[in-house]
Amino acid sequence: MSDHPRHTRGEDVQVRVTRRFAVSPEQIFDAWLTPDLIGNWMFGPALREEEVLRIETDARVGGTFSFVVRRGGAEIDHIGQYLELDRPRRLAFTWSVAPDPIDSSRVRIEILPLESGCELTLTHELSPEWADYADRTKEAWSKMLDALASQLG
Repeated sequence: MSDHPRHTRGEDVQVRVTRRFAVSPEQIFDAWLTPDLIGNWMFGPALREEEVLRIETDARVGGTFSFVVRRGGAEIDHIGQYLELDRPRRLAFTWSVAPDPIDSSRVRIEILPLESGCELTLTHELSPEWADYADRTKEAWSKMLDALASQLG
């Protein structure tokens, strides 16, 4: 059930990806907020043919981020706002590509400590009009989490 008033028709589509990591929950949590790290696993040549132009984070509840890449000759600005930061267990943020509204979709990250390392579950809530992109979204996050695992060893 969505608590967003803009969704009056249909239900949000939830894309969920789970991945285990051999590093601490703190390391995984910080990788989502540290510009140098974000530019190495979420974006850039390690994932696809693109150049990272600018990664900016204001890592506080209510703070925003902007991740600008050049892909296929076009500049793409991924924007969002941090909704929850509970290190090292949970973070949530909105996710969009400018000029769409900053709260077009919502991403929730839950990090569970394990005896060795941790397990991350990512849930991306897409509004109904983006339902056709669910598989592509899942594939993209899976690829990014694989890159994060490689990045952190």
